[in-house]
Amino acid sequence: MNYEVLSRQMICAKLPTAICHASTVLDLEDGSVLCAWFGGSHEGERDVAIWVARRVDGVWQPPFSIAHVNEAHWNPVLQQKKDGSIRLYYKVGQIIAHWRTMVCESPDGGQTWSVPQELVPGDENGGRGPVRSKVIRLASGRLLAPCSTELGPWTAYADRSDDEGETWTRSNPIRIQGLVNDGTRTVENSDVPVAEQSFYGRGVIQPTLWESEPGKVHMLLRSTEGHVYRSDSSDNGESWCAPYPLELPNNNSGIDLDRLDSGELLLVCNPVADNWGARTPISLLLSRDNGFTWEKVMDLDTGIGEFAYPAILCRGDEVRITYTWKRENIAYWHIRLVGEQA
Repeated sequence: MNYEVLSRQMICAKLPTAICHASTVLDLEDGSVLCAWFGGSHEGERDVAIWVARRVDGVWQPPFSIAHVNEAHWNPVLQQKKDGSIRLYYKVGQIIAHWRTMVCESPDGGQTWSVPQELVPGDENGGRGPVRSKVIRLASGRLLAPCSTELGPWTAYADRSDDEGETWTRSNPIRIQGLVNDGTRTVENSDVPVAEQSFYGRGVIQPTLWESEPGKVHMLLRSTEGHVYRSDSSDNGESWCAPYPLELPNNNSGIDLDRLDSGELLLVCNPVADNWGARTPISLLLSRDNGFTWEKVMDLDTGIGEFAYPAILCRGDEVRITYTWKRENIAYWHIRLVGEQA
């Protein structure tokens, strides 16, 4: 794959919080770019809020907080609606296994936001709407959100909406069978700063989705088993097969992909096999066979530090990527594909 790096920037000139993590990115019709993440004194603390920044004419404007209710906030996900307005999903709660999914909207490119509401009132197990990666729109018009729960065995789902996100219906559970939770917390010498409650449970979470042809949908999943797992659906995301491992390594950290117009896939991940292993390097990978095998395009960041939890968005020949940079900033890449795209 041939590409040209149009921009590589840190989003914040000065981070307004002690840490930042879990970014999401969206390009807007007016040429600006919107990014959101969570930030505060430490992951899981009550001062952690959702922050947003806008990139206008190539310059990132100062970030501002849009959601905070004296509870830990997590994992924002941006989505553009058919009418051009923007929806933001995120999680709230001190215990991941019981966090709630909130949603708010912006009519003006992320400058002002509505009062947040629960996406599915009464849900206290965190499994509704997107858990970390973007919502996709299928050829049928259906919205499909990649979701998961961490109450007991880690389990993934796909949440679907046929009324533009007003109501949601969850798929069958997608769970690795036969795993035993032995209480293992981390690999030796790992210094990954993960919330304490995240060490418990085993399996697959945080899917990322794509549609290969009308009605046929697929997901790749973060796992505790040293590999990325995959599941497939042939009925627009209503039912899914049991997850199965790929050769692609995974360090039990977030991944994200998007599909090019040509049908090839681009994935950003840490290609590291140890459970709770190093979150470096962070790399851009390409698949030419609908996500079964992958080849490296480039390393985005290497060396000591945490470079993780990516978001990727492909539009035509342009690719935008964000990820956590040492929890000190959010890194942003803007790439143009040139010549042979894949």
